[in-house]
Amino acid sequence: MRLEAFGTVALVAVAEPGNGSLERAVAAVERTVAEFDVACSRFRADSELTALNASAGKAVRVGPVLLEAVSAALRAARLTEGDVDPTVGGALIALGYDRDFAEVSSRTVSAPAVSRPMVSRPLARVPGWRTVHVDVDQSTIRTAPGVILDLGATAKALAADRAAAAALDAAGCGVLVSFGGDLAIAGVALEEGWRVRVTDDHRAGVDAPGQWILLHSGGLATSSTVVRRWWTATGTAAHHLVDPATARPVDSVWRTVSVAADSCLDANIASTAAIVRGEAAVPWLEQIGLPSRLVRDDLTVRHVAGWPGQGDDLPLSPGGSPAAEDQERAGR
Repeated sequence: MRLEAFGTVALVAVAEPGNGSLERAVAAVERTVAEFDVACSRFRADSELTALNASAGKAVRVGPVLLEAVSAALRAARLTEGDVDPTVGGALIALGYDRDFAEVSSRTVSAPAVSRPMVSRPLARVPGWRTVHVDVDQSTIRTAPGVILDLGATAKALAADRAAAAALDAAGCGVLVSFGGDLAIAGVALEEGWRVRVTDDHRAGVDAPGQWILLHSGGLATSSTVVRRWWTATGTAAHHLVDPATARPVDSVWRTVSVAADSCLDANIASTAAIVRGEAAVPWLEQIGLPSRLVRDDLTVRHVAGWPGQGDDLPLSPGGSPAAEDQERAGR
Protein backbone atom coordinates (compact mmCIF):
# COMPACT_ATOMS: atom_id res chain seq x y z
CA MET A 1 0.00 0.00 0.00
CA ARG A 2 1.26 3.50 -0.89
CA LEU A 3 0.75 6.58 1.28
CA GLU A 4 2.27 10.00 1.89
CA ALA A 5 4.93 10.39 4.59
CA PHE A 6 7.69 12.92 5.25
CA GLY A 7 6.90 14.76 2.03
CA THR A 8 7.49 11.68 -0.08
CA VAL A 9 5.87 8.42 -1.15
CA ALA A 10 5.80 5.64 1.44
CA LEU A 11 5.26 1.97 0.77
CA VAL A 12 4.05 -0.68 3.24
CA ALA A 13 3.95 -4.37 2.29
CA VAL A 14 3.31 -7.53 4.29
CA ALA A 15 4.52 -11.07 3.65
CA GLU A 16 1.15 -12.63 4.58
CA PRO A 17 -1.71 -10.43 3.38
CA GLY A 18 -5.17 -11.20 4.66
CA ASN A 19 -7.04 -11.01 7.96
CA GLY A 20 -6.34 -7.28 8.13
CA SER A 21 -2.57 -7.65 8.47
CA LEU A 22 -1.83 -4.93 5.91
CA GLU A 23 -4.30 -2.51 7.47
CA ARG A 24 -2.78 -3.06 10.93
CA ALA A 25 0.71 -2.59 9.54
CA VAL A 26 -0.26 0.65 7.80
CA ALA A 27 -1.86 2.01 10.98
CA ALA A 28 1.33 1.25 12.94
CA VAL A 29 3.45 2.97 10.28
CA GLU A 30 1.20 6.03 10.29
CA ARG A 31 1.55 6.32 14.07
CA THR A 32 5.33 6.16 13.77
CA VAL A 33 5.34 8.78 11.02
CA ALA A 34 3.24 11.13 13.16
CA GLU A 35 5.58 10.68 16.15
CA PHE A 36 8.71 11.40 14.09
CA ASP A 37 7.12 14.32 12.28
CA VAL A 38 6.16 16.20 15.43
CA ALA A 39 9.54 15.42 16.99
CA CYS A 40 12.00 15.85 14.11
CA SER A 41 10.57 18.13 11.42
CA ARG A 42 12.58 21.27 10.68
CA PHE A 43 9.54 22.72 8.89
CA ARG A 44 6.85 22.49 11.58
CA ALA A 45 6.48 25.47 13.89
CA ASP A 46 5.22 23.14 16.65
CA SER A 47 7.91 20.44 16.39
CA GLU A 48 10.37 19.63 19.15
CA LEU A 49 13.26 20.18 16.74
CA THR A 50 12.04 23.69 15.95
CA ALA A 51 11.96 24.48 19.67
CA LEU A 52 15.47 23.04 20.10
CA ASN A 53 16.80 25.09 17.17
CA ALA A 54 15.42 28.23 18.81
CA SER A 55 16.87 27.44 22.24
CA ALA A 56 19.88 29.78 21.95
CA GLY A 57 22.28 27.44 23.72
CA LYS A 58 20.00 26.34 26.55
CA ALA A 59 19.45 22.70 27.46
CA VAL A 60 16.02 21.58 26.28
CA ARG A 61 14.11 18.61 27.65
CA VAL A 62 12.85 16.50 24.76
CA GLY A 63 10.80 13.38 24.19
CA PRO A 64 12.23 9.93 23.48
CA VAL A 65 11.88 10.15 19.69
CA LEU A 66 13.92 13.33 19.27
CA LEU A 67 16.41 12.15 21.88
CA GLU A 68 16.98 8.95 19.90
CA ALA A 69 17.04 10.79 16.55
CA VAL A 70 19.66 13.31 17.65
CA SER A 71 21.71 10.56 19.31
CA ALA A 72 21.57 8.63 16.03
CA ALA A 73 22.71 11.71 14.10
CA LEU A 74 25.68 12.19 16.43
CA ARG A 75 26.58 8.50 16.07
CA ALA A 76 26.52 8.99 12.29
CA ALA A 77 28.90 11.92 12.63
CA ARG A 78 31.29 9.89 14.78
CA LEU A 79 31.23 6.89 12.43
CA THR A 80 31.90 9.06 9.37
CA GLU A 81 34.37 11.46 11.01
CA GLY A 82 31.97 14.33 10.43
CA ASP A 83 31.06 13.64 6.79
CA VAL A 84 27.45 13.18 7.93
CA ASP A 85 26.80 16.11 10.27
CA PRO A 86 23.43 17.23 11.69
CA THR A 87 24.57 20.85 12.12
CA VAL A 88 24.18 21.61 8.39
CA GLY A 89 20.75 23.18 8.99
CA GLY A 90 22.00 26.75 8.68
CA ALA A 91 23.79 25.95 5.42
CA LEU A 92 20.63 24.40 3.96
CA ILE A 93 18.59 27.44 4.95
CA ALA A 94 21.17 29.74 3.34
CA LEU A 95 20.87 27.68 0.16
CA GLY A 96 17.09 28.20 0.16
CA TYR A 97 15.98 24.92 1.71
CA ASP A 98 14.08 26.76 4.40
CA ARG A 99 10.70 25.05 4.12
CA ASP A 100 9.17 21.75 3.09
CA PHE A 101 10.73 20.62 -0.17
CA ALA A 102 7.41 20.64 -2.01
CA GLU A 103 7.28 24.40 -1.43
CA VAL A 104 10.95 24.88 -2.32
CA SER A 105 10.52 23.04 -5.61
CA SER A 106 7.22 24.74 -6.45
CA ARG A 107 8.74 28.19 -6.24
CA THR A 108 11.71 27.14 -8.40
CA VAL A 109 10.03 24.96 -10.99
CA SER A 110 12.06 26.22 -13.95
CA ALA A 111 15.63 27.36 -14.29
CA PRO A 112 16.32 31.09 -14.47
CA ALA A 113 16.87 32.64 -17.89
CA VAL A 114 20.62 32.70 -17.26
CA SER A 115 21.56 29.80 -15.04
CA ARG A 116 24.78 29.69 -13.09
CA PRO A 117 26.75 26.60 -12.01
CA MET A 118 26.38 24.77 -8.72
CA VAL A 119 26.89 27.06 -5.73
CA SER A 120 30.65 27.62 -5.49
CA ARG A 121 31.07 29.58 -2.26
CA PRO A 122 30.17 28.83 1.34
CA LEU A 123 26.93 30.48 2.37
CA ALA A 124 26.93 29.56 6.05
CA ARG A 125 29.40 27.95 8.40
CA VAL A 126 28.71 24.41 9.57
CA PRO A 127 29.38 24.56 13.35
CA GLY A 128 30.16 20.86 13.65
CA TRP A 129 28.53 17.99 15.51
CA ARG A 130 30.67 18.44 18.62
CA THR A 131 28.61 21.58 19.39
CA VAL A 132 25.67 19.28 20.23
CA HIS A 133 25.41 17.64 23.66
CA VAL A 134 22.90 14.95 24.60
CA ASP A 135 22.19 13.99 28.21
CA VAL A 136 20.32 10.71 28.02
CA ASP A 137 19.77 10.51 31.79
CA GLN A 138 18.15 13.95 31.89
CA SER A 139 16.48 13.62 28.45
CA THR A 140 17.98 16.95 27.41
CA ILE A 141 19.79 18.27 24.36
CA ARG A 142 21.91 21.40 24.27
CA THR A 143 23.41 23.03 21.19
CA ALA A 144 25.78 25.96 20.91
CA PRO A 145 24.01 29.29 20.24
CA GLY A 146 23.05 29.66 16.60
CA VAL A 147 23.31 25.97 15.74
CA ILE A 148 20.46 24.72 13.55
CA LEU A 149 20.05 20.97 13.37
CA ASP A 150 18.79 19.16 10.29
CA LEU A 151 18.15 15.44 10.74
CA GLY A 152 17.44 14.66 7.09
CA ALA A 153 20.42 12.32 6.74
CA THR A 154 19.30 10.02 9.55
CA ALA A 155 15.80 10.61 10.97
CA LYS A 156 13.80 9.27 8.00
CA ALA A 157 15.91 6.11 7.93
CA LEU A 158 15.56 5.68 11.68
CA ALA A 159 11.82 6.15 11.28
CA ALA A 160 11.76 3.39 8.65
CA ASP A 161 13.47 1.00 11.07
CA ARG A 162 11.08 1.91 13.90
CA ALA A 163 8.02 1.79 11.62
CA ALA A 164 8.97 -1.66 10.32
CA ALA A 165 9.36 -2.98 13.87
CA ALA A 166 5.99 -1.51 14.87
CA ALA A 167 4.33 -2.90 11.74
CA LEU A 168 5.75 -6.36 12.46
CA ASP A 169 4.24 -6.30 15.93
CA ALA A 170 0.89 -5.14 14.55
CA ALA A 171 0.68 -7.44 11.53
CA GLY A 172 2.24 -10.56 13.03
CA CYS A 173 4.16 -11.32 9.82
CA GLY A 174 7.13 -10.07 7.86
CA VAL A 175 6.89 -6.47 6.64
CA LEU A 176 8.67 -4.04 4.35
CA VAL A 177 8.46 -0.28 4.93
CA SER A 178 9.92 2.30 2.55
CA PHE A 179 10.02 6.07 3.00
CA GLY A 180 11.17 7.63 -0.25
CA GLY A 181 13.57 4.77 -0.94
CA ASP A 182 14.79 4.44 2.66
CA LEU A 183 13.69 0.86 3.20
CA ALA A 184 13.53 -1.40 6.27
CA ILE A 185 12.53 -5.06 6.59
CA ALA A 186 11.31 -6.71 9.80
CA GLY A 187 10.33 -10.31 10.44
CA VAL A 188 10.48 -13.23 8.04
CA ALA A 189 10.56 -12.11 4.41
CA LEU A 190 8.90 -13.74 1.46
CA GLU A 191 10.54 -17.08 0.67
CA GLU A 192 12.32 -15.68 -2.37
CA GLY A 193 13.02 -12.34 -0.68
CA TRP A 194 11.61 -8.88 -1.28
CA ARG A 195 12.16 -7.79 -4.88
CA VAL A 196 13.27 -4.16 -4.93
CA ARG A 197 14.03 -1.83 -7.85
CA VAL A 198 17.08 0.39 -7.29
CA THR A 199 17.25 3.62 -9.34
CA ASP A 200 18.28 7.27 -8.92
CA ASP A 201 14.77 8.23 -7.84
CA HIS A 202 12.33 6.02 -5.92
CA ARG A 203 9.46 7.74 -7.77
CA ALA A 204 10.74 6.59 -11.16
CA GLY A 205 8.94 3.77 -12.90
CA VAL A 206 10.39 0.32 -13.39
CA ASP A 207 11.54 1.39 -16.87
CA ALA A 208 14.05 3.87 -15.39
CA PRO A 209 17.68 2.71 -15.61
CA GLY A 210 18.45 0.65 -12.53
CA GLN A 211 18.62 -2.85 -11.15
CA TRP A 212 16.33 -5.40 -9.48
CA ILE A 213 17.72 -6.97 -6.31
CA LEU A 214 16.39 -9.34 -3.65
CA LEU A 215 16.46 -8.42 0.04
CA HIS A 216 15.73 -10.76 2.95
CA SER A 217 16.41 -8.58 5.99
CA GLY A 218 17.96 -5.35 7.20
CA GLY A 219 17.73 -2.09 5.33
CA LEU A 220 18.51 -0.35 2.07
CA ALA A 221 19.10 3.35 1.48
CA THR A 222 19.79 5.47 -1.59
CA SER A 223 21.35 8.93 -1.53
CA SER A 224 21.44 11.04 -4.67
CA THR A 225 22.44 14.50 -5.83
CA VAL A 226 20.03 14.44 -8.78
CA VAL A 227 16.62 14.25 -7.09
CA ARG A 228 16.14 17.07 -4.57
CA ARG A 229 17.49 19.98 -6.61
CA TRP A 230 16.38 23.59 -6.93
CA TRP A 231 17.47 26.99 -8.16
CA THR A 232 18.47 29.50 -5.49
CA ALA A 233 17.41 33.13 -5.46
CA THR A 234 20.76 34.07 -7.05
CA GLY A 235 20.23 31.67 -9.96
CA THR A 236 22.61 28.96 -8.81
CA ALA A 237 21.79 25.27 -8.74
CA ALA A 238 21.70 23.48 -5.40
CA HIS A 239 20.85 20.09 -3.94
CA HIS A 240 20.18 18.86 -0.42
CA LEU A 241 23.42 16.96 0.30
CA VAL A 242 25.76 19.45 1.96
CA ASP A 243 29.47 18.86 2.46
CA PRO A 244 30.09 19.89 6.10
CA ALA A 245 33.66 20.87 5.20
CA THR A 246 32.56 23.52 2.71
CA ALA A 247 28.93 24.30 3.63
CA ARG A 248 28.15 23.85 -0.06
CA PRO A 249 26.26 21.17 -1.98
CA VAL A 250 28.55 18.18 -2.39
CA ASP A 251 30.45 18.12 -5.68
CA SER A 252 30.86 14.35 -5.94
CA VAL A 253 31.97 11.85 -8.56
CA TRP A 254 28.85 9.88 -7.60
CA ARG A 255 25.34 10.97 -8.58
CA THR A 256 23.68 8.14 -6.64
CA VAL A 257 24.81 5.62 -4.02
CA SER A 258 22.70 2.72 -2.70
CA VAL A 259 23.83 0.67 0.31
CA ALA A 260 22.46 -2.44 2.04
CA ALA A 261 23.12 -2.87 5.77
CA ASP A 262 21.73 -4.44 8.93
CA SER A 263 19.43 -1.43 9.37
CA CYS A 264 18.09 1.34 7.18
CA LEU A 265 19.79 3.85 9.46
CA ASP A 266 23.24 2.34 8.93
CA ALA A 267 22.60 2.03 5.20
CA ASN A 268 21.66 5.71 4.97
CA ILE A 269 24.65 6.84 7.01
CA ALA A 270 26.92 4.96 4.61
CA SER A 271 25.19 6.07 1.40
CA THR A 272 25.32 9.74 2.44
CA ALA A 273 28.94 9.55 3.54
CA ALA A 274 29.86 7.82 0.28
CA ILE A 275 28.51 10.75 -1.75
CA VAL A 276 30.60 13.13 0.35
CA ARG A 277 33.77 10.99 0.20
CA GLY A 278 33.83 10.55 -3.55
CA GLU A 279 36.43 8.07 -4.83
CA ALA A 280 37.53 7.34 -1.25
CA ALA A 281 34.12 5.79 -0.63
CA VAL A 282 34.99 2.62 -2.56
CA PRO A 283 37.79 1.30 -0.28
CA TRP A 284 35.85 2.50 2.77
CA LEU A 285 32.70 0.58 1.84
CA GLU A 286 34.77 -2.49 0.99
CA GLN A 287 36.55 -2.27 4.34
CA ILE A 288 33.33 -2.09 6.36
CA GLY A 289 31.72 -4.74 4.17
CA LEU A 290 28.51 -2.98 3.12
CA PRO A 291 27.17 -4.07 -0.31
CA SER A 292 26.90 -0.92 -2.39
CA ARG A 293 26.00 0.34 -5.85
CA LEU A 294 27.65 3.63 -6.87
CA VAL A 295 26.60 5.48 -10.02
CA ARG A 296 28.90 8.05 -11.63
CA ASP A 297 27.82 11.20 -13.44
CA ASP A 298 28.59 9.46 -16.75
CA LEU A 299 25.99 6.79 -15.83
CA THR A 300 28.49 4.00 -15.31
CA VAL A 301 28.13 1.91 -12.19
CA ARG A 302 30.45 0.44 -9.58
CA HIS A 303 29.43 -2.56 -7.41
CA VAL A 304 31.38 -3.18 -4.21
CA ALA A 305 31.42 -5.49 -1.17
CA GLY A 306 29.19 -8.18 -2.68
CA TRP A 307 26.52 -6.06 -4.34
CA PRO A 308 25.06 -8.25 -7.13
CA GLY A 309 26.68 -7.73 -10.51
CA GLN A 310 23.94 -9.24 -12.65
CA GLY A 311 21.02 -7.43 -14.20
CA ASP A 312 22.19 -3.82 -13.95
CA ASP A 313 20.98 -1.61 -16.79
CA LEU A 314 24.05 0.61 -16.49
CA PRO A 315 27.50 -0.28 -17.84
CA LEU A 316 30.25 -1.02 -15.37
CA SER A 317 32.86 1.59 -14.57
CA PRO A 318 36.42 0.50 -15.38
CA GLY A 319 37.42 -1.99 -12.69
CA GLY A 320 33.83 -1.93 -11.54
CA SER A 321 32.73 -5.23 -9.95
CA PRO A 322 35.23 -8.04 -9.84
CA ALA A 323 33.82 -10.33 -7.19
CA ALA A 324 30.24 -9.20 -7.40
CA GLU A 325 29.56 -10.66 -10.85
CA ASP A 326 28.81 -14.09 -9.38
CA GLN A 327 26.56 -12.81 -6.62
CA GLU A 328 22.82 -13.33 -6.91
CA ARG A 329 21.55 -10.95 -4.28
CA ALA A 330 22.48 -8.10 -1.98
CA GLY A 331 21.24 -7.69 1.54
CA ARG A 332 21.62 -9.05 4.98
